[in-house]
Amino acid sequence: MKQDEILRILLPEGILNFFTVTQIENTPALYKIFLEEKNIPPEDFKGKLVSKGFYEPISIQDFPLRGKACFLKVKRRRWTNLETGEIVSRNWDIVAKGTRMTSEFAAFLKAINR
Repeated sequence: MKQDEILRILLPEGILNFFTVTQIENTPALYKIFLEEKNIPPEDFKGKLVSKGFYEPISIQDFPLRGKACFLKVKRRRWTNLETGEIVSRNWDIVAKGTRMTSEFAAFLKAINR
């Protein structure tokens, strides 16, 4: 089994389509998985987009792995629309509203708390 296949099992569905794992930290208490958004401009914007770096990384709590907390450190990319000058980024619904954890993990916790 390839590393990419293992990561697709562990990470939220579809995340590797738009993000690259740049680093994984394994400490006695937790895992940190660092993700960087690929330079794939959003298709729903007209005009030429040019990558202009990243926003500050955010930390999202995900499902625990092997008894340890797991955090995704996500760096989102931003682009400039050369026609309008506006800053463009993707609207990610990966984080559950009001939390710092993935939507999947928040739904799981809500379901077991019945």
